[in-house]
Amino acid sequence: MTSLRSGLPKLNLNSTFVNDLKWQLALEYSGIGMWEFDAALNRVYFSEGSKKILGVSDPFFGNDVNAWNNRVHPEDKEKYFQDFQDHLKGLKPMYENEHRVLCDDGSYKWIRDRGRIVEWDEDNAPKRIIGTHTDITTQKQQEQSVNDALIIATEHNNKLKNFAYIVTHNLKQHTANFESLMDFYYESDDPNEKEEIMGHLKTLSHCLTKTIANLNEVVHVQNSKSKEVKKIFIAKEINHILDLLHYVISENNATIHNNISKKLFLYYNNSNFESIIQNLLSNAIKYKHPDRDPVISIDCAYDKQEFKLIISDNGMGIDLEKYGDDIFGLYKTFHHNNDSEGIGLYLIKNQIESFGGRITVDSKVDKGTCFTIHAKNKRA
Repeated sequence: MTSLRSGLPKLNLNSTFVNDLKWQLALEYSGIGMWEFDAALNRVYFSEGSKKILGVSDPFFGNDVNAWNNRVHPEDKEKYFQDFQDHLKGLKPMYENEHRVLCDDGSYKWIRDRGRIVEWDEDNAPKRIIGTHTDITTQKQQEQSVNDALIIATEHNNKLKNFAYIVTHNLKQHTANFESLMDFYYESDDPNEKEEIMGHLKTLSHCLTKTIANLNEVVHVQNSKSKEVKKIFIAKEINHILDLLHYVISENNATIHNNISKKLFLYYNNSNFESIIQNLLSNAIKYKHPDRDPVISIDCAYDKQEFKLIISDNGMGIDLEKYGDDIFGLYKTFHHNNDSEGIGLYLIKNQIESFGGRITVDSKVDKGTCFTIHAKNKRA
C-alpha cells in the first residue's frame, strides 16, 4: 500500500466536507460515519459517526495517520489496501471494501467502507477523497447464521442419504440371502441338507439382528437429545474410564499413560465423553501390534481458539493412503479382526461433531495411530 492510504490523515473542521451540517447530521443519525482525505495537507478527518462505530472517545483519534488502518483485521488488510489502490489507479470507479475493524472494547465490527476521488490537482493526481463508513456487523452475523444453517442442513442431508443407502444395501443383502436359503430349503428333500440350511438361516437371522441393532445405535447417536454439558475434569474422568477397562488392560498387558493435568477441565456431555474415550482406548488395545504390548498415551494441547485431546498408540497402524477416505465410514474395516464391525469410529465421529468438534487421525502401518479430538475453546 502506498503512503496515500497508509496515512489517511485528519482534516480540520473547516473542510468543505463538514461545512454542510445538515448533510453531516443526516448521515450521523443514520449511523453512517464519514472520512475525508486531503492529499495537499496529508491529513484525514474521521467524523463522530465513524468514531462512534468503534466506541472511540479520544477527541484526537485520527491525528495518527494510521489510526484506522492499524485497527483493520490482519486477514482483511491485503484486500482493504488493494481495493483502495485499484480506485486510485482508475481500475475501479469507486473504492469499496468490507473489512473488520478493532473497537475500543476489544471486539471487531464489520465495516462497509466506500469512497471516491472528488478532486484532482494540476498534475491529475488525486487531491481529495471522500468516503463513508457503515456498520454492517448485524448483516454479516445474519449471513453467517444462514451459511451455518445451510452447512448443517447439507451435512444432515448427506448423512441421511448415506444412511438410507447403507440401510437399503445391508437389508437388501440380508433379504436376498434369506430368499435364496428358503428356496434351497423347500427344493431339498434331504433332511440333513434341510437341517444344514436351517443352521445357515439361524446364523443369518443373528447377523440381521446385529445389523439392525447397529443401525439403531447410529440413529440414537445422530438424534440424541442429550445435549447437557457440565464441567469435566479430564484427568479424573479418564482415570474413571481406565477403571472400567481394567480387565481388558490387564488381559492385554497394556500400559496407558494419562498425561493430562489434574486441573485441566472442559465443558462437555459426560456420557458422550466417556463413550468417545472408552471406544478410542478399546480400539487402541484391540488393534495392538502382534509383536509388542500396547502402550497408549493421552495428552492435550490448547490455545485461545482450540482444545486438542490426543490419544496415540504403538499398535498395528492404518494405511492412510489406502483407507484414509474411509476411516470414519460406517462398516469400514481395515484389519482382519473377527470382531471388527466398522461402526465404532463412525459413532465416535458423529458424537464429536454433534458438539461442534472434529476428529483427525495420523497413522503409519506397524508404527501406531494417533487420534486428535479438536474442540473449540470456550474462551474463544
